[in-house]
Amino acid sequence: MKVLVIGPGAREHALAAALSRDPQVDAVIAAPGNPGIGLLCETRPLDATDPHAAVALAEELDVDLVVVGPEAPLVAGVTDALRAASFAVFGPGQEAAALEGSKAYAKDVMEAAGVPTAAAVAATTVDEAAAALDRFGAPHVVKADGLAAGKGVVVTEDRAAALAHAESCLSVSDRVVIEDHLTGPEVSLFVLCDGTTAVPLEPAQDFKRIHDGDAGPNTGGMGAYSPLPWAPPGMVEEIVARVAQPVVDEMARRGAPFVGLLYCGLALTPKGLQVIEFNVRFGDPETQSVLARLETPLAQALLAAAEGRLAEFGPLSWSREAAVTVVLAAAGYPEAPRTGDPIAGLEEAAALPGVMVLHAGTATSPAGEVVTAGGRVLSVVATGEDLTAARERAYEAVGLISWDGEQHRTDIARAAAAGGVAVPAGSSAPGGDSDPT
Repeated sequence: MKVLVIGPGAREHALAAALSRDPQVDAVIAAPGNPGIGLLCETRPLDATDPHAAVALAEELDVDLVVVGPEAPLVAGVTDALRAASFAVFGPGQEAAALEGSKAYAKDVMEAAGVPTAAAVAATTVDEAAAALDRFGAPHVVKADGLAAGKGVVVTEDRAAALAHAESCLSVSDRVVIEDHLTGPEVSLFVLCDGTTAVPLEPAQDFKRIHDGDAGPNTGGMGAYSPLPWAPPGMVEEIVARVAQPVVDEMARRGAPFVGLLYCGLALTPKGLQVIEFNVRFGDPETQSVLARLETPLAQALLAAAEGRLAEFGPLSWSREAAVTVVLAAAGYPEAPRTGDPIAGLEEAAALPGVMVLHAGTATSPAGEVVTAGGRVLSVVATGEDLTAARERAYEAVGLISWDGEQHRTDIARAAAAGGVAVPAGSSAPGGDSDPT
């Protein structure tokens, strides 16, 4: 099997690595890829949001499966063009991708499907946004309606800051979503979908804010871990039954079958599980931790989804080991990332047992050095017998990598490893005894 992976980041690096481990895969090609992916497989230049260019490349390479990583190509209709050209594609079509492309559309689908989620208002004016902020009270949750690379959400006690973000969103869109704030530990669950059947992966938890202790502004994600030792029994099955499968059924009813990866971001609240958001692709950085534990051949599973055969594929197999991902970000991230800083220690870190160094925002300088080229620069992924061991390996590797202004969190998976994540009594099962991270 020859597989084309579309996308440039650490998520695509993790996908390419996992696909390469599938015994049925002869070749993986990434487009456009990055310097780290280029050490693993062939890379080709591509404007990932150009449907015609994607089809032309898939035809030139004569691939058997196309896996679309980022959200922008999905919303741009790249998968529709590839399917029209008779390629097997893992990724939803343009209409189904609106589950991520529009927060308001996702709320409409959830309401129709009976999916539990936070109360919300899709405000079309600043006055409507202000009224919604007052209705729900603090902490205020304000979400850009369209794509924002994971950084379109502001959660703040400051009403003025919340209203300013809403006004900023309305300056570039016809609506902004104001939500009630959900409390409780958050869960990320990836679900493979073939338009009819929903098959879950293992859950993960990510860390959105830039600094330790969940301080500072939201980012695209500063780290993640899997599994969740604190997860209530039956949690994954409940999410599939109450969230993923109803959404798959509703999308089919609307004539937009969902084929691809449904990312369910949820909170385990005192009133039970509630959906925070949907994404329509593998999330970054959770993908890095989840795929590090996957034992089922990934390409075969994704091809089964693309061809509508998930019902006969069966449950997925997982390593008992834990995986921890720590994101290393550029100076100035997330507000104004600095690029061009030379990166030291990559080979030393990658040589550690149980460690992968996945590239995201990197480039090769004219002098041949690997330099920073984006906000989130690297994902360091480590596996171990438990979260404590995986954390130790991950941070040992992080300590070997350096560049001017590099920043990362030091508390990824710390509370979970210490047994300190509390699940509210009103959710699926009792939990621990201190604050979630």
